[in-house]
Formats: sequence, C-alpha cells, structure tokens
Amino acid sequence: MADETQSLEAERRTVLWGATGHAKVLRESLAISGFEVTALFDNNPNVPLPWPDACVWQGEAGFRDWLRGIRDAVWCLVAVGGHRGADRRRLQSLMVQSGLKPLIWVDPRANVAQDARLSAGSQVLMGACVGAEVRLGEAVIVNTRASVDHECELADGVHIAPGAVLCGLVRVGTDTMIGAGAVVLPRKTIGRGSIVGAGSVVTRDIPDGVVAYGNPARVVRRLPPDSEPRA
Repeated sequence: MADETQSLEAERRTVLWGATGHAKVLRESLAISGFEVTALFDNNPNVPLPWPDACVWQGEAGFRDWLRGIRDAVWCLVAVGGHRGADRRRLQSLMVQSGLKPLIWVDPRANVAQDARLSAGSQVLMGACVGAEVRLGEAVIVNTRASVDHECELADGVHIAPGAVLCGLVRVGTDTMIGAGAVVLPRKTIGRGSIVGAGSVVTRDIPDGVVAYGNPARVVRRLPPDSEPRA
C-alpha cells in the first residue's frame, strides 16, 4: 500500500515555469485534483515568492541544477500568461526536451466537449467553456470564464484572456492574444502574433502582427518583429 501511495504521488508531481499570478491560479486548480507543485522556475531574480513555502529556481541554470536532483518523472506546465505565446512554447520545449511531460490541464470547474482536441501544455481554466470540435494547439491558455465555441481552431501559443468569447468557426493564429472580455464574431480569422484589446468586438478578419481594439475592432498599429519578451 505504501508503494502504491508513493507511486500515485509521483504521478501527480508537477513543476511550473513562471512564479507570479498565473502560477497561483494553476497551483489552486491543480490542487483540486490532487496534483502538487513541487518546483517553480522563473528568469526574474527578484520575483517574490508566490506562496510562503515556495522555492523558486532561477532561470535555465537553476532548472539544470534542479534536474540533477530529481528522482521521479514529473509533469510540467508553463505559467506565463499575457501576449507571450512564443515564450510559453520555447519554455515548454525546453522542459520536454529535458524529460518532463507536458500536462493537458482542464480545471475540474471548466466544461470541455468530448470531441474537442487539446494539445500538449494547453490549459482550460476555471469556468471556461470549450465547445464541440474545437482544436487547441500546444501551450494554449483558455483563461478563467473564457468561451471558445464550436469548431474554433487555436494555433500554438494562443492566449484567450478571462471572459473573452469566441463564437463558432473562429481561427486564431500562433501566439496571438485575445484580451479580457473581447468578443470575436463567427467565422472570423485572426492572424498570428497579434493582440486584440480587452473589451473589443471583432467583426472582420485581423491580419498578422498587429494590435486591434474597439467596437468594432480596428487595427491601430503594427507590432515590431520578435516583439515578445523572453521569459
């Protein structure tokens, strides 16, 4: 019995890259299903501890140090939100290449259709809804109370912020962020690497690499190439 308990505990050990607000959200969500966050990594040497007993390893050097001491295979998630999809994908790749296993995480308080397809490292958080035949790429975040309706396709690194709504058959390109409370009408396409501002209503397609906001949403500026910060 003791061996079985230890095995179960090992199967639920999880590490997070990122030690700020999104890590707090994931830790609370994971705990409901008995998963334990056993290590945190962050490239900011001045990041405050997210909870009193947390241990934060600094950057890739700290991650390598931690790897030397682990004894059991563990799960991993990237706790980096915002318009940082490229960072999420890069950090997830680093951890997977080091032998960790990316979770597909669905909060027990979320609703996901049985025929939806979620890829490695995707996260569907509290109160979110993912509809029929939705496709989520790797390292996608469908955040708190967001709704992604039928047949939407979200490419790798997309972030749907809290309360945003994607109506049916929406296509969202790699590393794009849809801001909090935004609404995207059916059959619209949003290009890769773009940002749709909070509260916007998207009534027409949005191209790659731009910031768009308003009701109706309009392109207000282009983003410079490789504009995302590195975690």
